[in-house]
Amino acid sequence: MGRPLRSQRRGKGSPTYRAPPRKFKPLLTYNGREGRVVDIINDPIRNSPLAKVTYDDNSTGYIIATEGMKVGDSVSEKVKTLGDVNEGTQISCVEASPNSGPKICRAPGSAATLVSKTDRYCIIQLPSKKTMKLNIKCRAATGVPAGEGRKDKPFLKAGSKYHLMKARGHMYPRTSGVSMNA
Repeated sequence: MGRPLRSQRRGKGSPTYRAPPRKFKPLLTYNGREGRVVDIINDPIRNSPLAKVTYDDNSTGYIIATEGMKVGDSVSEKVKTLGDVNEGTQISCVEASPNSGPKICRAPGSAATLVSKTDRYCIIQLPSKKTMKLNIKCRAATGVPAGEGRKDKPFLKAGSKYHLMKARGHMYPRTSGVSMNA
């Protein structure tokens, strides 16, 4: 008798193939209030660090930290509506529609450029050179998300790669079928 295929073993639902539980999954939101960065933390889910923000009404929230952001910075200087941003500025964490939360250009090092504005809409150019027409009331963070050089450092040990893949819910290493016994 043969062995079960990899897809059959995956469908069984064992802990090897199950994605890990997300104990810390913050909701990224933009509030229209004044706020200050109180801490910059590591997020195990994504590659960019997060900035913990305390607002004037003592509520807390999280946004993706941009390069150069530090504890004590004002959020209102970084997060603006697209109508308040100058043309040619690099922006990140852009809302797809007003008050939807950041959806576009959230990866480390990826930033869009504000190309032109009208009285109701603005056009941004994404890193793929594709242009997008957005409402002028959408909010965005000025600057580039932090953590850009994460791929420059190689994995020196197989164990480091194993633990990274395990945190993401992937199996590592994967043996090719050719090198398995028939």
